[in-house]
Amino acid sequence: MSPKGTSKVKRAAAKPAKGARSLKTGTPKPTAKAKPAAKSLAKSLAKSLAKSLAKSPARSPAKSPAKSPAKSKIAAPHAAKPQIVRIGARGSPLALAQAHLFGQRLVERSGGALAYTLSTYTTTGDKILDRPLQDAGGKGLFTKELDRAQKDSQIDIGVHSLKDMTVRLPRHIFLAAYLPREDPRDCLIGPWASIADLPHGAVVGTSSLRRRSQLLMMRPDLKPVTFRGNVQTRLRKLAEGEAQATILAAAGLRRLGMIDHAAGIIPIEDMLPAAGQGIIGVTLRTDAPEWLVAACSATDDRLSRLAAIAERAFLRRLDGSCRTPIAAHFRLTDDGAEMAGEVLSDEGDRRWRAEGALDRLPSERDANDLGLFLAEDVASHRAADLG
Repeated sequence: MSPKGTSKVKRAAAKPAKGARSLKTGTPKPTAKAKPAAKSLAKSLAKSLAKSLAKSPARSPAKSPAKSPAKSKIAAPHAAKPQIVRIGARGSPLALAQAHLFGQRLVERSGGALAYTLSTYTTTGDKILDRPLQDAGGKGLFTKELDRAQKDSQIDIGVHSLKDMTVRLPRHIFLAAYLPREDPRDCLIGPWASIADLPHGAVVGTSSLRRRSQLLMMRPDLKPVTFRGNVQTRLRKLAEGEAQATILAAAGLRRLGMIDHAAGIIPIEDMLPAAGQGIIGVTLRTDAPEWLVAACSATDDRLSRLAAIAERAFLRRLDGSCRTPIAAHFRLTDDGAEMAGEVLSDEGDRRWRAEGALDRLPSERDANDLGLFLAEDVASHRAADLG
């Protein structure tokens, strides 16, 4: 049974992508990940890179900005003189872990033809800790310094948490690769293992408008308070008694080796994740050389790409941002794919949700169409309810 105040779409109002059907339930289950033949891929890419680099003139080092960011370097394992790729990321422990995860994958998939340097940037979003993001400008606050660094050719590649990225990117960059998705679920941190176990009126810290609305939908008695900062900062605030519990993404905790801090994992059917949660997005300039595009493509994960396309299509249609309580999750199944998406009111007293599925392995176009199809359903029912 749907929670009070929920409008749940059971039938599509518009014609879905070919092979789409409606779902009554959407409990996600782990799916097997494709494993490419790494050795043959590396060998093929190394040949391609060698050919491209032989044709390309040597690149002069970019002029250093007035305030040079910190750098660290990992050399290719066996190449005599590997091509250096400049990666940029935020300076938080999680952002650094994700950037090195990509860099090591890049080196491995290139067969040692590439090495990388890592430049760190403090974004506007990192500096604003005293108010919700929706009051300060939204998701672009975590990416615009990196976007500018790419535009100015200070870095070749930007590495981001996909859920922090705007759905419409600046014209000079594009999403070139998506890394394998980590656990997309949310975690409850504190003495209690589930939302149901929280005491009446418990104070719960969160920086997410989505989580706030979902909490209030499930438990109107709870008192969400703003919790900004990286994972370590939020855990410190919790330990200092600013809240009785907090909610963090499982993906970040796992990548930091800190999942043991979670008292419990919240099921996706109880708290639908943010679009792109658990996926690392990699950006390139639109005029990037072919060898660099090929190198990034070799790190791409097909399943993550399909999920990213579907979930971001849902966001794009509904103008999803940090100002909107919105969630979406796509996954492959044994016979195709399924997806759920929802929009909530700020106070969690209303929810509009749609679910759908494809009965075959989807193409990128299918994934995009499914996301748009569900978004149209949500938009039409929300408009009808709100008049």
